[in-house]
Amino acid sequence: MAGSDDIKRKVLADCKTVAIVGLSDDPQRASHRIGKYLKENGYKIVPVNPNLSEVLGEKAYPDLASIPFEVDLVDVFRRQEDIDAVVEEALKINPKAVWLQMGLTCPGDKSRVKDAGADLVEDCCVMVEHRRLMN
Repeated sequence: MAGSDDIKRKVLADCKTVAIVGLSDDPQRASHRIGKYLKENGYKIVPVNPNLSEVLGEKAYPDLASIPFEVDLVDVFRRQEDIDAVVEEALKINPKAVWLQMGLTCPGDKSRVKDAGADLVEDCCVMVEHRRLMN
């Protein structure tokens, strides 16, 4: 099941490098607050935003394919209509997991994520789940 507590716990424990697709430099945006929270809680965050060069003191990349090192988790803050393309892009870099934030679900065949060897978490906040399950 995509997003069971066991899967969330495993993802949060095993994934230390988190690419955040759609990370904003605006402190009022959820992506910024959550990226800051993850960084403060020991995760290496990797901003993915083609409009920025740096966020939260970390070099930003225009897309997932441009990241020159392995990423464990792809955390997605994009519009629902962009999710299919982002999931496809994510699977090309072989993360351990793909996490779709509140209100976002994986369209089409969800088994493609599992078939690629990754876990899938949908429609929930990584920060809320980290506080609930890991603290």
